[in-house]
Amino acid sequence: MIIDDQHYDIIIVGTGAGGGTLAQKLAPTGKRILILERGDRMALSEQNRADVDVFKKERYHAPEQWYDQEGEPFSPQTNYAVGGNTKVYSATLMRMRDRDFTAVPHQEGIAPEWPFQYADLEPYYTAAEQLYQVHGDTQGDPTEPEHSDGYPFPAIEHELLMQPIIKGLSHQGLNPTPLPLSLTRQDDDPTGDSEVFGIELALKHDNVTLKTSAQVVALHTDPSGKAIKGVQAEVGSQTIIFSADIVVLACGAVNSAILLLDSANDRHPQGLANSSDLVGRHLMKQKLTVIVEKAAVTNSGEFPRTVSVNDFYWGNRDYEYPMGHIENSGGLLQDVIFAESPPLLSVLAQILPGARLKGLAINSIGWWAQTGMLPDPNNRVQRQKGKLRFEFEPNNFEAHDRLVYQWIEVLKRVELTTDTVKSNSIFPRGEAPISVVGYQLGTCRMGTDPATSVLDTHCRTHDIDNLYVVDGSFFPSCPAVGPALTIMANALRVGDHLCDRLKG
Repeated sequence: MIIDDQHYDIIIVGTGAGGGTLAQKLAPTGKRILILERGDRMALSEQNRADVDVFKKERYHAPEQWYDQEGEPFSPQTNYAVGGNTKVYSATLMRMRDRDFTAVPHQEGIAPEWPFQYADLEPYYTAAEQLYQVHGDTQGDPTEPEHSDGYPFPAIEHELLMQPIIKGLSHQGLNPTPLPLSLTRQDDDPTGDSEVFGIELALKHDNVTLKTSAQVVALHTDPSGKAIKGVQAEVGSQTIIFSADIVVLACGAVNSAILLLDSANDRHPQGLANSSDLVGRHLMKQKLTVIVEKAAVTNSGEFPRTVSVNDFYWGNRDYEYPMGHIENSGGLLQDVIFAESPPLLSVLAQILPGARLKGLAINSIGWWAQTGMLPDPNNRVQRQKGKLRFEFEPNNFEAHDRLVYQWIEVLKRVELTTDTVKSNSIFPRGEAPISVVGYQLGTCRMGTDPATSVLDTHCRTHDIDNLYVVDGSFFPSCPAVGPALTIMANALRVGDHLCDRLKG
């Protein structure tokens, strides 16, 4: 074991939406910052794939097995690389709705109130949208919360075959709205991510060091148990202990929680920061179902998602509870989540030659139905006999089913007036399997009471003064929109707090 002779002001573990965003925020302070990433740089050819290879191979899966509540192994779809899961996401960056921060009744229970409200995070949403060069339009969505400033760039145009479909939705009294997308405006790498807008900006400062292929396996406290004194990482074939005044975890909700649990010691026998016994609990991820309709014309299979419909977000006249969010999938040859569980294509992908598989994909249009989930302490991640257990039982079923069937009825009516889609009596659909874990949330929930939360309102652990968590772990509830922008905005908010602490 090697003890690194450098001492840092801050160590950030992970380079995704939370870690990458925080790194660029702190870099101008001049403080010595070490960023540890268990993966490496992704080749440009591996990013944002758009071919049948996405269906034929399990791309962007972790090189390890997790185990479900039945003890069955699965390979999680999570990306270990500089930029984390933002290297393979759809680049959709939506704000949570303002009501999402309040106590929201659902059919099966109440989603808890956050310790801060939308207005508190709004300036950071705006800053994150500026940082990530979001292209969008604030008009037209009845659920869109107030913005203190517009998007930095106008929304991109819809794919040609989508334009009459969008008109058909409007004719039904719905409000299709452009999806806000992070784009670099570069032809060779168009999708914005936390490597481009986070890590690369941070590394322009001489005080920032990035070590790749550095998997953190344990955190060590001082004898009092109240501060982290060492960060143990496997760097290539070496075991190295790094030290810093402040340690920030941003490894994803699953791996951050597991790291805290794996770091148990005499002062923290249940795991670090776990006096509440909540580390790893309240695991959440959205219910995701893809719905496919046959197109009357072929498409490239490579166009981006651009359409959002939130008219059913808070329910409808027949259902008083939240139902969720709809967005189009974009080209099916580049939708990594769709490739994980495509209706019809999931079986055919194993037996069809590439040309026929591509033919099916480019003659189809996909829609994602997304519904939030209630926190449940029995949904958790933990280590048992050396295995990472992902014990997860979905909830909020009826709300999601209503959203799916509501959208199918909408699509049937669109077909009566639109010539770019065929008349479909059957709409193949498939729910994302347990292996799709990109939206993992809640395992170190934030709150004001140390007995019922792991983190305080600054995302500092209640139990350990110099330890923070800024990935999706902090979410007290699970919204129906993707969490990436909220993680980025919160990282900027926590960054302001850390800047003040470093000045002190």
